[in-house]
Amino acid sequence: MNTLNWLCFLLLLALPLRFACKQYSEGFDDGAFEVQETDEDDSEGRKKAISNVDAFGAEGDGVSDDTKAFVNAWKKACSKRGSSIFLVPKGKRYLVNATKFKGPCVGKLTIQIEGTIIAPDDIETWDPGYPRMWLGYYNLSNVSFEGKGAIDGSGSKWWAASCKRNKSNPCKGAPTALTIDSSSSVNVKDLTIRNGQQMHFIIGRSDSVRVSGVTVSAPGDSPNTDGIHVTGSTNVVLEDCKIGTGDDCISIVSQSSNIKMKNIHCGPGHGISIGSLGENNSTGMVEKVVLDNAFIRDTTNGLRIKTWQGGSGYVRAVRYQNVRMENVSNPIIIDQFYCDSPSKCEDQASAVEVSEIFYKNITGTSATRVTMKFACSDAFPCSNIVLSNINLQSEDDDEETYCSNASSFICGRVHPSADCLPSSALREREGVVEESVSQHIIHTEL
Repeated sequence: MNTLNWLCFLLLLALPLRFACKQYSEGFDDGAFEVQETDEDDSEGRKKAISNVDAFGAEGDGVSDDTKAFVNAWKKACSKRGSSIFLVPKGKRYLVNATKFKGPCVGKLTIQIEGTIIAPDDIETWDPGYPRMWLGYYNLSNVSFEGKGAIDGSGSKWWAASCKRNKSNPCKGAPTALTIDSSSSVNVKDLTIRNGQQMHFIIGRSDSVRVSGVTVSAPGDSPNTDGIHVTGSTNVVLEDCKIGTGDDCISIVSQSSNIKMKNIHCGPGHGISIGSLGENNSTGMVEKVVLDNAFIRDTTNGLRIKTWQGGSGYVRAVRYQNVRMENVSNPIIIDQFYCDSPSKCEDQASAVEVSEIFYKNITGTSATRVTMKFACSDAFPCSNIVLSNINLQSEDDDEETYCSNASSFICGRVHPSADCLPSSALREREGVVEESVSQHIIHTEL
């Protein structure tokens, strides 16, 4: 082959490569990489549509307002048939203003939070249309919240503005970090909720909600920052949760029943509470509550039932068992004279009735001399209080029980002595007592 023919041969080889390189290079953009919506298979091999907030324009830099991107991603995910995922990817911080995410959704939705969602910290620019809510989820069914990410309420300025921090400040409400309302068949798993403006997580007017592996945290002096607040809800399970805040670790209030808690770590905070109930002469009803296996440390109360004078309704069929305490003030307390008011509460005759409350295997150390307190109403005494295998000790070994208008059954060893409680003749017949008082209390299996 002569030189000219060889050069022509090489040119023919190079032309397709040149055009091919040009064709493929035109498919790439030197600008920002754009995240696209994607699909993945579920456990049964079906496609799950993924609505990644980045694909809808979220910056995730902690400064830019990503609210619009979240709302648009929600609309897309909620409208998908079959299984879909609303994805907040890891490694970023998304600034989101107060927003309602409304259902019902068409298919089975998973809200997967791997990154961090943060609230604006400027009280003055907070949306006045949402004074008590930050992230609210409404009218959902068959929905899961999961992931290793965090919901951060940026609450420090709200705490500083509280009248409980500074009495010269006006007493007013603040947003709740996460609200699930008017929903059913909801699972919440493994998330972290922290630094709530006020309450961290409300489960309201809902049925069949399971919360597992959730961590809730705020400084011990952050005011009104309840961890998980259950109101008007039924069939709620809270398990394997670690909660430390400036108020109740868990609070259960009106129209709530069949609430099961297991493997709960509480502290700092105000303990695990039923109530408050009956404020402003209202009616409160809570029944069928179980706490099984908990560790409570450095809290201002342990197992607390709190009701206002003048209220009506009941707290009944409650079982606390297998609870260990360390440096807890008021480890066991029923208080029908609760008054969280800057002015003195007036004496009133009516009260929320408290009955069928069962304490079993409660041990540990108390930061107060009074380790068990039963402060009950003259008109509506506490009845059928069962104490079984209690051992609570104060640092100075001077622990005691305070009793007023309460009757009990005592089974096994109870320390300190609860002789101030009028007791049944069935003192030694533990099985009979437990069966008679617990017949309406739900099983503890979770």
